[in-house]
Amino acid sequence: MTADDEDPGEPDLSSPEYYLNRELSEVAFQRRVLNEAVDARNPLLERVKFLAIFTQNMDEFFRKRVGGLSQQMAAGVTEATVDGMTPEQQWAAILTESRPLFERQAETYREIREELAAEGIHIEAYDDLTENEQADLREYFRESVMPTLTPLTFDPAHPFPHISNLSLSLAVLTREDPDASPVFSRVKVPGNRPRLLQVGEDTRYVLLEDVIGENLDLLFPNVEIIDYSTFRVTRNAEVRRNEEVAEDLVEQIQEVIREREFGRVVRLEIDEDAPPEVRDLLIEQLDLDGPEVFDLPTPLDYRDFMSLLDLDRPELKRESWEPRAHPRLPDTDDMNVFDEIRNGDVLVHHPYHSFKGTVQRFLQTAARDPDVLAIKAAIYRTAEDSKVVESLIEAARNGKQVGVMVELKARFDEENNLRWVERLEEEGIHVAYGKLGYKTHTKTSLVVREEADGVRIYSHVGTGNYHSETAKQYEDLGLLTADPAIGQDLVKLFNYFTGHSLHEEYEKVLIAPTDMRERLVNRIHNEVEIARQGGNARIVAKANRLEDPTIITELYRASRAGVEIDLIVRDICRLRPGIEGVSENISVRSIVGRFLEHSRVFYFRNDGDPEYFIGSADLMHRNLDDRVEAVTPVEDTQLQAYLEAFLQTLLADNRRAWEMQPDGSYEQCQPAGEEVIDTQARFMERAIADEPDVEDDPVAVDLEGPLAPDPEEVGEPIQLPEEFVEPSLEEVIRNSDVTPDSVSDDSDGEDPAHSREESPDDQMGAETTADSPGDPASDCETEQGQDRKQGDTDETGQAEDGQRDQADGDGCRQAEGTVTTMSVDTADGNGDSDETGDSDGSERESLLPNWLD
Repeated sequence: MTADDEDPGEPDLSSPEYYLNRELSEVAFQRRVLNEAVDARNPLLERVKFLAIFTQNMDEFFRKRVGGLSQQMAAGVTEATVDGMTPEQQWAAILTESRPLFERQAETYREIREELAAEGIHIEAYDDLTENEQADLREYFRESVMPTLTPLTFDPAHPFPHISNLSLSLAVLTREDPDASPVFSRVKVPGNRPRLLQVGEDTRYVLLEDVIGENLDLLFPNVEIIDYSTFRVTRNAEVRRNEEVAEDLVEQIQEVIREREFGRVVRLEIDEDAPPEVRDLLIEQLDLDGPEVFDLPTPLDYRDFMSLLDLDRPELKRESWEPRAHPRLPDTDDMNVFDEIRNGDVLVHHPYHSFKGTVQRFLQTAARDPDVLAIKAAIYRTAEDSKVVESLIEAARNGKQVGVMVELKARFDEENNLRWVERLEEEGIHVAYGKLGYKTHTKTSLVVREEADGVRIYSHVGTGNYHSETAKQYEDLGLLTADPAIGQDLVKLFNYFTGHSLHEEYEKVLIAPTDMRERLVNRIHNEVEIARQGGNARIVAKANRLEDPTIITELYRASRAGVEIDLIVRDICRLRPGIEGVSENISVRSIVGRFLEHSRVFYFRNDGDPEYFIGSADLMHRNLDDRVEAVTPVEDTQLQAYLEAFLQTLLADNRRAWEMQPDGSYEQCQPAGEEVIDTQARFMERAIADEPDVEDDPVAVDLEGPLAPDPEEVGEPIQLPEEFVEPSLEEVIRNSDVTPDSVSDDSDGEDPAHSREESPDDQMGAETTADSPGDPASDCETEQGQDRKQGDTDETGQAEDGQRDQADGDGCRQAEGTVTTMSVDTADGNGDSDETGDSDGSERESLLPNWLD
């Protein structure tokens, strides 16, 4: 029987019971992210950082995914996704599941605040300051804050003010005399002033909103200040345009950016002590439903607490990390990067290896090398001061042919990319803006060089963006190669970017949307055949997300055939492992640590002739069918050995790993009397040992014995507060406000999110549609309409003698929720502004990586 033969005993693998909901899987990831703030084993200021990351991730999740569901509900969409949930059911379940996470975040902040105080770092209440300190702050408010404020009153003479996205505001109630009715005013907390104001010379701080609130009499003279409270709104970021009828893609993207400022409000966070009349007024004027309102302890918005990491308190932080020189690319004047690549492929691993000394150096050297004829690069996200783009400009000035594909639809990076497009075009560089109907997500570049034996093509294919800052915080892989077949495949791809026809056949590189899906499925089928013939079949896949129902179905079938499958999926995973007769040979684990796990790696044992691949694509419908993606083979045996060690370490990690259970919940793995295996720490050690100027032998990371810790040796689970124990999917649906029977199955409206191209402003974040895996972070497209039932499912499997031993809870603790991160490749630059023209609070410069990318 071949892999294509029908299995008469196969269950209906299209049944909703075999699929988890993608939105709830994203919430589960955020619970794991939040756990990094809860976990007292982490340094104190590292926990503060994860409070901020959780806020940023959930902001993006609500803007994109919850916003998209709201659009579907408004359009009357009732079609269920492959897991059987309608948009309204998903919306209700998300709000139900998110509420305890926000409450736990506030509780964790109170715990951390006490621990900070014990370390001499005090976040004070305004009333606890001395009279002299309050007088100094009052003067600061008068001189430096009040001139920037614009109070907006709502009364018969003034319309309700526009509340900009993610801005922190004060709701102020005043009256002119005791018999008058209270008047509502909104005061936006300025994003261009420090949020944490230092008191005196000590590490004592007070919040800016408290200083404003306690000095409102200067802003509203001669009236009674009845009350003030803080609130914050989140607006839908899903703005769609029909590319096919757009006359100018640049103008279209600019319009999308403007319209985001006025998207529907999808969440209101408000001080739990706010007066009922303020709460009711905001609900009415912002057109909110009750479940969209989150009454929370103050402070609201923890993003600005990242500034505490600037304190000189190394004992409260993780040891700082500086990426190291690659062992084959030393920082010496006599090293020629092209000579080294020609001698053998180079595998770079960020942030362990320096981006500046590897990928950036590759392009910079090409720009200055007189023998280089042409350079081409695909830019999805890049830094605001990108040295990569500067190198492309330098190359053009040096007379080289330069072609650049800049994806204008990289959500929340549109403005930055538009600026670079303008710069590039000013230099006479050929710039393509993307392809109609697809989002270009490849991480590829090539250099054409004249050499003594003819023209040679040097290529880079990576998993991460050409972004020098995120390369310090995201874990990514890249291949530098002079392989002529890979070079010619990329030549075909770049011709498509600037031309209009897409090749359908490639020799080595897997390209979406043409042949990647088919070639991945064929390799899964190959492992099935090997297993059926008694061979030792195995698949290991590392991705940011696993969502595609067809791939999941194929993985289920492979598991049933006896293929061992190990999946390392950072956040969204719709596959259920450990189901008898379906997925008992599949394991799923997630790694959450100091760096955002962002690389995609695929391993097929292939009957002893292993195949390794790395690239930009996640196992999602959008990546395989609606984006342009590139995945390259890694054929050098030494580089394969490195990838093998990397995958082995990930599968043995017992410090940063979470194991998924069949019901979709996660348990955190913990060492108990055994060696602690922290993948990221080990590869930092290896990078140090492998540095060209280090004489010591490299740290060995390849592991002997089983690829996962023995469940019998992993110790007792930590007891978590009952309210934070992760619920099963069944409990989530049962506890949400909408039941399956309460929504009609008839769909009389077309899913607004169901388009071939996720959305012109897609990607990033709460990735719940999240981009490729990141993107603190992520490329998070909206895919809610593309999530339809599709007969096939995905992969995974692993088992000894066809059976995987299931950990019974000793090795992994129940998640305190589930933590997710925002995968954005850049800081959140929402750029909203209200009608007064003052900048939106969301414009406060983000210090966070995009964990939703």
